[in-house]
Amino acid sequence: MDPMQYIVIPGVARLASALTLSVIICSATPIIRANGPVAHDADLIIYGPTSAGVAAAVQAVRMGHSAIIVGPDRHLGGLSAGGLGFTDTGRKEVIGGIAREFYHRVYLHYDRPTAWIWQQRSEYGNRGQGVPAIDGNERTMWIFEPHVAEQVFQDFVREHHIPVHRDEWLDREKGVSKEGARITAITMLSGKTYRGKMFIDATYEGDLMAAAGIDYRVGRESRATYNEEWNGVQTGVLHHRHHFGVLKQPISPYVVPGDPASGVLPRISTSPPGEYGQGDHRVQAYCFRMCLTDHPDNRMPFPKPEGYDPAQYELLIRIFDAGWRETFQKFDPIPNRKTDTNNHGPFSTDNIGMNYDYPEASHEHRREIIREHETYQKGWLYFIANDPRVPADVQQKMRRWGLAKDEFADNGHWPHQLYVREARRMVGTFVMTENELMKKQPTPQSVGMGSYTIDSHNVQRYITPEGYVQNEGDIGVGLKEPYEIAYGSLVPKKGQCDNLLVPVCVSSSHIAFGSIRMEPVFMILGQSAATAASLAIHDGCTVQDVDYPRLRQRLLADKQRLSMQE
Repeated sequence: MDPMQYIVIPGVARLASALTLSVIICSATPIIRANGPVAHDADLIIYGPTSAGVAAAVQAVRMGHSAIIVGPDRHLGGLSAGGLGFTDTGRKEVIGGIAREFYHRVYLHYDRPTAWIWQQRSEYGNRGQGVPAIDGNERTMWIFEPHVAEQVFQDFVREHHIPVHRDEWLDREKGVSKEGARITAITMLSGKTYRGKMFIDATYEGDLMAAAGIDYRVGRESRATYNEEWNGVQTGVLHHRHHFGVLKQPISPYVVPGDPASGVLPRISTSPPGEYGQGDHRVQAYCFRMCLTDHPDNRMPFPKPEGYDPAQYELLIRIFDAGWRETFQKFDPIPNRKTDTNNHGPFSTDNIGMNYDYPEASHEHRREIIREHETYQKGWLYFIANDPRVPADVQQKMRRWGLAKDEFADNGHWPHQLYVREARRMVGTFVMTENELMKKQPTPQSVGMGSYTIDSHNVQRYITPEGYVQNEGDIGVGLKEPYEIAYGSLVPKKGQCDNLLVPVCVSSSHIAFGSIRMEPVFMILGQSAATAASLAIHDGCTVQDVDYPRLRQRLLADKQRLSMQE
């Protein structure tokens, strides 16, 4: 038990340490019953220690309320501390509040000479440094090592005395207790119960939202659902360079090229891709954002994963044979001679088509899917570095790289967070679509802004009518200007749940989520959700009935950006 919590034992009350009254008021209170398990009480219970979850907890405490973060992760910060250090920012000037404070703290870390262990600061230059903050007094840095991000999140919770309960998994079958439309408590598989006045689902999967009976979607809507151009199946649409159209020649999907009777190579679907524009159940591909290094003293050779099968990468050999040489184009540099390595090309780290079950899967089945993704991606690295069929120039360059010894030490130097780019999406009071992002329709009641390109990774790899392999679903559509995000996209429909906010699996279409789903935006929305929750507690109202003018006033006072004019 945290020694800085106020402990209540039947008949006795005592302080666990000499705290100031203000800290006591903001502390979460575990209640110990004589004949039962520990129940943890706080004003705000946050399920999910992602970047959004930490931002929400910090904001709640700053507004005078107690908060507990609980969730399955052992680490704070989700993807921001899990390898995604080459931040997808869009227009940096619209990132304010606690999100911008996070990137300012990253800047302060790298402003110290002691931060530069494997590289001289002068070698790295000014990459990753952004414009001055909104008030002109603070600098920011947007590119960082995973352990640095996690330390910033740790500092946030330590400074604000926020209890974090790790490795706690929601009982998704019967772990949500409700009275009418209000959640009263959530219970973990361990038996621990968390009671609060307000709840926030800050997970990438939306498990609390779903278990509470909130409407949601998985997969892509049709183009007609919200009158969008880029939603639904996008056969024939080839954006970026993550498709087979970048090659000088088409690639056969068959074991014996050109012979369907010989069977299909691994990781190619034999199902029809679907009609252009129709909705489907498919989910954009996941991967791990790997932290690699080419520094000999900090480099671990790529391990051969258990279950490694070189046949899984036969398609990659055909791509190399067709002259493709872009393997290293998304080895994006972060400080200390490391990378944030992301997917690039027609057959890369994205594990296309292997995650469709993930959003609704049980905890155990999700672990199986994550292990399969890890085996695939580790095998991809090992294959390129070791298989004799790989072109010598590519193989020699890959052998210069390895896993960074000083990252993810408790997980074999492999990222602890799978990049869950999309899972469930709430269908709430307001649904964000590409029409709001492109300013074809107005957005009501802004609680933050986004600006990144509308971006979906590939959804499937299929066989074309001509008998060749192709990827589908990769969309990249630029925006003319930043857009507002509606408060209604954070709250369920009225009557479904009165005291839950959802800042990650927000109410949006698949294609709109392709822009909203960036880590700075999740921090922005986490802070805004906690602000609304705090006001709802103060006023004794539902989250749907929060007074928006007051919410807006407080968000602006806390340096959130709600429009380009303010």
